[in-house]
Amino acid sequence: MTDRYELTMVQAALRSGKADRRCVFEVFARQLPAGRRYGVVAGTGRVLSALQEFTFTSAELDFLANQNVVDEPTLKWLSDYRFSGDISGYREGELYFGGSPVMSVEASFAEAVLLETLILSIMNYDSAVASAAARMKSASADRKLIEMGSRRAHEVAAVAAARAAVIAGFDGTSNLEAGRDYGLETFGTSAHAFTLLHDSEEEAFKAQLDSMGNQTTLLVDTYDVKMAVERAVRLSEGKVRAVRLDSGDLSSTAVEVRKQLDDLGAHETKITVTSDLDEYTIAALAVAPIDSYGVGTSLVTGSGFPTAGFVYKLVAHSDGEGWHDVAKRSKAKTNRGGKKFAARQLESGIAKAELISDHLPEGRPLQTQLVSGGQIDTRFIGSEGVKRAKEHHAAAITELPSGALRLSKGDPAIPVEFI
Repeated sequence: MTDRYELTMVQAALRSGKADRRCVFEVFARQLPAGRRYGVVAGTGRVLSALQEFTFTSAELDFLANQNVVDEPTLKWLSDYRFSGDISGYREGELYFGGSPVMSVEASFAEAVLLETLILSIMNYDSAVASAAARMKSASADRKLIEMGSRRAHEVAAVAAARAAVIAGFDGTSNLEAGRDYGLETFGTSAHAFTLLHDSEEEAFKAQLDSMGNQTTLLVDTYDVKMAVERAVRLSEGKVRAVRLDSGDLSSTAVEVRKQLDDLGAHETKITVTSDLDEYTIAALAVAPIDSYGVGTSLVTGSGFPTAGFVYKLVAHSDGEGWHDVAKRSKAKTNRGGKKFAARQLESGIAKAELISDHLPEGRPLQTQLVSGGQIDTRFIGSEGVKRAKEHHAAAITELPSGALRLSKGDPAIPVEFI
């Protein structure tokens, strides 16, 4: 969770005498991904959890010494490392836009610069997934959404993706580790392999019903969908909880299956669909009689934007007598110096602008204190943190103006104004 240049900067700063200079680093995206109208902040709780464990062990220090990464005084400094500064930021689940100061880290240069990779690697991925998940949620017309992308992601990222998806409105996940770590509801019953294992589809359905009862979902597209639906209803006496479609023309097939279920008297049996769904296919299925969606690959890859584009930049430092704003001024990449405060300007509960200033503007404050003097606010960690973030997101997204939830490419939903 550390890139080499963070440690070499610490070494050089220790030698120059500037390692202890008080600094402010900010996390922000220069702009939203092309065509996106808003982004969703996610990963904050994971950053705070990782920060609790962010120290350098003897084995890690030995590696750094053996590889001549840093010198002996720097190794000694790292051996005592504990973050003792302050971190504030947007609540997890909050919406962000280009320039939004989603996180501010205030500490000595040496303490703060070491957190760049830790913070960005978590926030960039989790926010990308949450932003995609929010779009899928808005396209779903409040039908149930299940995250099931574990097999399409790195094994650790899979757990993070499930967490981020639930924050942005998904109902649960297939990933058991995410369920255990964050108190998420987990879902899943069987794949085509279970049907193929048995000598007939009827035998497979009987085995699944015997094992799990009628509160299960039977996969009906291994062979012939119509015959499978008939078997599912007959074997469960019309009481099977759901049937799942995983291939073909999902819209027309769902219509046919719904009619067949109703004709057979299975009015309460739900229909769930999977098969490479994204926000666009979910929106296209809005008129179909579908009750829930299982989403995998597109979700865990950010639906085309696998990173939020956050950067971590030094914006101010102190000489002991006062603060001095600093900023990169190259032609290609620029940013605004100075510590910033942000508020959402609302009219009748609808967002009109995001206001950013060197003092707190009027409006709904967007930042909250996450770490004070090294003490982490644990309310934002674990299952409680996910619950808080999910609730906050559900409230924040209702503030978007009409049209902001459209899936078509467009400008940001509200302007960001530096005042």
